[in-house]
Amino acid sequence: MRSRLIGDKAFYKSMLTLLIPIMIQQFITSFVSLLDNVMVGSLGTEAISAASIANQVMMVFNLAIFGGLSGASIFGAQFYGKGDMDGMRHTFRYKLIFGVACSAAAILVYRFFGGSFIASFLEGDSNGGDLDLTLRSGCAYLNIMLAGLPPFALVQVYAGTLRESGETRVPMFAGICAILTNLAGNWLLIFGNLGAPKLGVEGAAMATVISRYVELLIVLIYSHRHTDRYVFISGAYRSLYVPGKLVRRISRTAAPLLLNEILWSLGMTFINRFYSVRGLNAVAALNIAGTTWNLFCVIMFSMGSAVSIMVGQRLGAGRMEEARDVDRKLIFLTEIIHVIIGLGMILASPLIPRLYNVGAEVQELVRQMLIIAGLSLPIHSFAHVTYFTIRSGGRTVITFFFDAVYTWVVTVLLAFILTRFTDLTIVQIYACVMFVDIVKVLIGILMLRSDFWARNVVNDTEAGKA
Repeated sequence: MRSRLIGDKAFYKSMLTLLIPIMIQQFITSFVSLLDNVMVGSLGTEAISAASIANQVMMVFNLAIFGGLSGASIFGAQFYGKGDMDGMRHTFRYKLIFGVACSAAAILVYRFFGGSFIASFLEGDSNGGDLDLTLRSGCAYLNIMLAGLPPFALVQVYAGTLRESGETRVPMFAGICAILTNLAGNWLLIFGNLGAPKLGVEGAAMATVISRYVELLIVLIYSHRHTDRYVFISGAYRSLYVPGKLVRRISRTAAPLLLNEILWSLGMTFINRFYSVRGLNAVAALNIAGTTWNLFCVIMFSMGSAVSIMVGQRLGAGRMEEARDVDRKLIFLTEIIHVIIGLGMILASPLIPRLYNVGAEVQELVRQMLIIAGLSLPIHSFAHVTYFTIRSGGRTVITFFFDAVYTWVVTVLLAFILTRFTDLTIVQIYACVMFVDIVKVLIGILMLRSDFWARNVVNDTEAGKA
């Protein structure tokens, strides 16, 4: 039993080689996001609520990019495991075209409808705040952030393909440089230090946009200067040709993931919109709790990437039993770690709210939400790695039902009913929504035991040789 759940030194060495750079980047990103939040939060409840709502609206684009590229990444990881560099090159082109098209569409939608989206979150009680100021600040923030959508998409294309090749240090370095740029830009542009203009919330958006171009520049230069090491990039722009057979295969695999991420992100957006009827204090508290959650979930997010790459490469090489074994050990390790991290979140719950310049009511809401989040963290970590396990074998229709359909049928519906038809407090509603994923865990256990997910999606395809 022990050997089924606990790996040897070689297993953990290969896992840590892959995981640590991803984890460092995720941690720094989340930590600086927390500092960013604290800086914006120092401007008051309206400012932090405005940035929170705008970012919630843009999450739909972010996750649409993630979903669309994830389907192609399944093929990229398996092509790499198979040693098919032509297949990787065509997959890279597919991702590039998708990222550019998705960015252009998102800019148009947000430019014309962004204000209406933000206003829909401001229908609750003001709790003594200024709803008009929140709306104006949110719209200004969103309009500036539109300039950062194309570089965000292109970074995901390049960094994701590098990771599929086993290269995690370069995306980490680029991410760290972007984060430091963002942090310095916040300090200069939010508060007007060193003679820079004092722009408040708009300054935070400008700093983020600048940092995204810095990150893109680094991954572009590195990738194209090392074509001997990353063969997929050699000749990638000679044409944008992608074999039709591969386009159809990736699209069939990616479509459920793209739809999943769009529907899931819309589901989360609607849940937060339902929460907002409890007032501006609830919006601010949920933003702080959500940012803190992202910091404590760094390992969870990284383990999802580790499952995708480590399991996907073995599936692509046809080593099915080894893929199952690696996956089982990664899931067990994930759960042990997140029981400990959950306890850490609970212990930190009285301290984190004090970092923010918000009222006592918001601070108490944050404290209670963090306790709930810490208790539920092992539930969410299991569901997360289960999702990536099923996805690694290309079972994207199943992941769609497991993630997006469950979110809408169970989580969104529950949040709607509790916010509209009960007198429960925002904390009580938050607890119900966070713990309802226990049903998802039970479903995940049954699917993992069936082993249906372990399959090779690039076997027998000639698309990569075109």
